[in-house]
Amino acid sequence: MALIEGCKHEIELTIPAADVAGETDKVTEKIRGRAHLKGFRPGKAPASLIRSQFGSDIRQEVLEAVIPKFLKAACERENLVPVSQPSVKDLHYHEGEELHCKVEFEVEPEIVLKEVRGLAVEYSEPVVTDADVDARIEEIRQSRAEYVNIDPRPAQDGDHALVSMESVAGVEGPPIRQDEINIEIGHADTFVAFSEALRGAEPGDEREAEIEYPENYAEPKLAGRKVRFRLTLTSLRRKELPELNDEFAKDLGDFQSLDELRDEIRKRTYGEREYVAQTKAKNDLVDKLVEMHEFPVPDVYVDQQLQTNVENQLRNLASQGVDVSKLKLDWAKLRESQRDRAVKDVKASLLLDKLANIESIHVTQDEVDQQVQQVARQEREPVAAVRKRLQEDGTLRRIAGRIRTEKTLSFLFEHATKTAAESAQPA
Repeated sequence: MALIEGCKHEIELTIPAADVAGETDKVTEKIRGRAHLKGFRPGKAPASLIRSQFGSDIRQEVLEAVIPKFLKAACERENLVPVSQPSVKDLHYHEGEELHCKVEFEVEPEIVLKEVRGLAVEYSEPVVTDADVDARIEEIRQSRAEYVNIDPRPAQDGDHALVSMESVAGVEGPPIRQDEINIEIGHADTFVAFSEALRGAEPGDEREAEIEYPENYAEPKLAGRKVRFRLTLTSLRRKELPELNDEFAKDLGDFQSLDELRDEIRKRTYGEREYVAQTKAKNDLVDKLVEMHEFPVPDVYVDQQLQTNVENQLRNLASQGVDVSKLKLDWAKLRESQRDRAVKDVKASLLLDKLANIESIHVTQDEVDQQVQQVARQEREPVAAVRKRLQEDGTLRRIAGRIRTEKTLSFLFEHATKTAAESAQPA
């Protein structure tokens, strides 16, 4: 056995002639039992004729039988567990002689985990101020606002103008038409030209406004263009916000008072910020974990991770409305550009798995069941049917793996030495 490089190993196999001959006889008999040769019933043709007619098939089946068998025995003697498809080379196989070949394959790296308790990481407990709670309540209040029609009069700042608009210059192709667009006159987020055009207008009036869109505008058709619009004012409305009182809180859910609502908002905001802060800290700890350990990773694992990463990126693009089938991807270039990230991801996964094994971090059946029940609720299907499907397509195993990884990350975080982030330290 020889270590070539990284995780690649090579074993030289010598398979005795008697074993090769015995397997050749077995394969010959098997083929003779099903072969249809002119002048012979199945199973009655001479072995010599079978070997003459089906020599290449016999040879292939013999190789597929004896090489894995002797490779397995050799790996067991060397305490090696292949993780890639073995590659056979330098094959010497002649009838009546020993079979000689070399077999290359990859194995998992041997990882000696260093002390990971007490790793330093920047982390500060999140703070939720009264102003944060007030801002969230105001967002909710704004979302529950009602718009009341105003009797016809000249439009002024603060009014919500309901307009129909049509581009009259600056757009290639068909004009842009939109009906019942709400524009708050004078608001900081409203284009100044719209506010200037609509001030003083009354329902039924037509005005024009030229808008200069920034280069990074979300709508590509408008980005970086000067577009002139014709605006028709349909009606004016006033925005009425609900009063902040206990009734407002009761309308939002199971709250008896505004104070209860504030407490719940504070708790949820804290939870959201804690999750974000801990996720960042855990990612930083994983980066440190990878930096602390230098070891090779199997190419087969890197290839699998590259495939997963690319598929995830394509799914994200598809969820944003991109037709991924029309993307012209240079796969070779893409794989090369993302290889470093894939290697890091594989190292992180192997290290976390090693840590979980050492610390006996396991997943309970209840933890998996909770995830299955959640999926069943979301898809409105019976739990048993969902569990069966997830078991068959391998998702159940991935769920268990994800839970174990999260528990291992939590272990790493809980035993880390937290230092206040620079931005959180007093001046």
